[in-house]
Order: sequence, then C-alpha cells, then structure tokens
Amino acid sequence: MGSSLISLLPFFNLLVLLGSSANAYWPPSPGYWPSSKVGSLSFYKGFRNLWGSQHQRMDQNALSIWLDRASGSGFKSVKPFRSGYFGASIKLQPGYTAGVITSLYLSNNEAHPGFHDEVDIEFLGTTFGKPYTLQTNVYIRGSGDGNIIGREMKYRLWFDPTSGFHHYAILWNPREIIFLVDDIPIRRYPKKSAATFPLRPMWLYGSIWDASSWATEDGKYKADYKYQPFTAKYTNFKAIGCTAYSSARCHPVSASPYRSGGLTRQQYQAMRWVQTHSMVYNYCKDYKRDHSLTPECWR
Repeated sequence: MGSSLISLLPFFNLLVLLGSSANAYWPPSPGYWPSSKVGSLSFYKGFRNLWGSQHQRMDQNALSIWLDRASGSGFKSVKPFRSGYFGASIKLQPGYTAGVITSLYLSNNEAHPGFHDEVDIEFLGTTFGKPYTLQTNVYIRGSGDGNIIGREMKYRLWFDPTSGFHHYAILWNPREIIFLVDDIPIRRYPKKSAATFPLRPMWLYGSIWDASSWATEDGKYKADYKYQPFTAKYTNFKAIGCTAYSSARCHPVSASPYRSGGLTRQQYQAMRWVQTHSMVYNYCKDYKRDHSLTPECWR
C-alpha cells in the first residue's frame, strides 16, 4: 500500500503543477462584477446606425457589423452622456484580420470636430496564428486630431476573443476612467487635471473599419479582402449613467461597491495581474515619447 502511494506521487505532483500553471495564466477574481448591476439595453432602443447600414444586421439579439471592400459599418448611442457605465459583449472574427479595427468607444467628435475627446477600446486585427491586441486609449480636447497625442495601453488577452462573447466596458465618471474585460479592471486612468481628462458629454459608438496604415504591426500587414467579409458581433449592450440632460443631482456610476468610486483591494490585485501578465505596451514607459505632452505619466 505504501509503495503504491509513493509510486503515485509523481502523478499528483504533475496535477498540482498543471493546476498552478493554469491559475498563473488567468486573472484572480475581482470580487465585484459591475456589469451585473446594469441591465441590458435593446439595440434599437439605445442606438442607431451611423454608417454602413447595409453592413449591419440584427440576428437573435446579436448585432453583426462587417467590413468588405465596399464599406465598413458603425453605430451610435441615441443619448450623449457626461458619465456612466458603457459595455457590450463582443465576439471577434478568427483567421486573417490584419488591418481591421473593431471598436467600442466614447467620443464627441461630431459635436467638437477637430477638438474632440475620445475613450477607446479597440481590437487590432492580426495575421494567422497570432492573437488579437486589445488597445485602450484616451484623447483629450483635440489630442486625437492633427498632431496626435495618444495614451495607449495594449494587451494580449488571456483567452481567445474569437471563440465566444466576452464583455468589454468603459466606466467613466468625473474622477476616473476604468477599462474592464469580463468585469476585471485592466486599466485605471484617474483625473489628475482638467487638461488631461475628458469632461464634456460623449456618445457611445461601435464600428468596424479598415485601418491598414497602422493597425497591425504599425501597418506592416494590410487588410486582405480575399478574406472578406470581416465580421464582429455585439450583444448585451449596456449604457447607463448621467446623460447630458440629467440634473446636477445625478450621481455618477461606480466600478466598485464604493459609492464614491475607485476600486477595491481585490479589484486592484486583479488589475495588477493583467498589467503584469497581459500588457504589451504602456505609453508612459515608452522612452521615445515626449512626456511633456503627457504630464499624467509623471505627476
């Protein structure tokens, strides 16, 4: 009996090793799930087509938008918001998608052309056998117009975003912006000054379009339309908060149980895991950048 147990020890050790290895590549629980506090919104109630209406279709509560040689497509929320929680569950196309951008973002570009604010979640298309890159970005008062000053942080996700729907969200309030993936915070962008934080009302957008000039390895790989159409699916839309028309008493949404905002210790631990294991680019650590233009990096 004793010798039998001893002979099984290598097997048990392997199981422990595999278990710990699997856990090492999956974020710890954030302990709080803000998406569960927000009801889903019907696409037709909360949004409208913005462009490429012939490249947009609703099927079983999921919106498909696609890019081909003729056009891409985009949609926009009916209401502008001055703060809130904004999310959708998205499934990306597998295979060759180089040059193609699938996005969910906040913007007031139409209200302030050439001097707009924007908060982005963008999926940068890829080549065969390589994972998507998720890019988060923040533009303030024209920093995305003309002489572009981006605030990019990029990630390689710990799951395959083409195999099923995953929930992506932006929490924006007067104190901070928090980007979330399946309720796990991946980035917190705090307000350090009015000059480096978007404060004007924005709309929620989604789109798919050709960004061959820069999207995949700085434009090395372009969209190849022999693989068209490039399709993205959206469902479980969420958009709640203080609209541009709400009273001054409207209380901003929080990403944590704390009504005042911020993150819990457990949420911070999950975010640190993602930034340690999944982040592949941080603009604040790019020595080639002129950080006098991004003072939030050193203040």
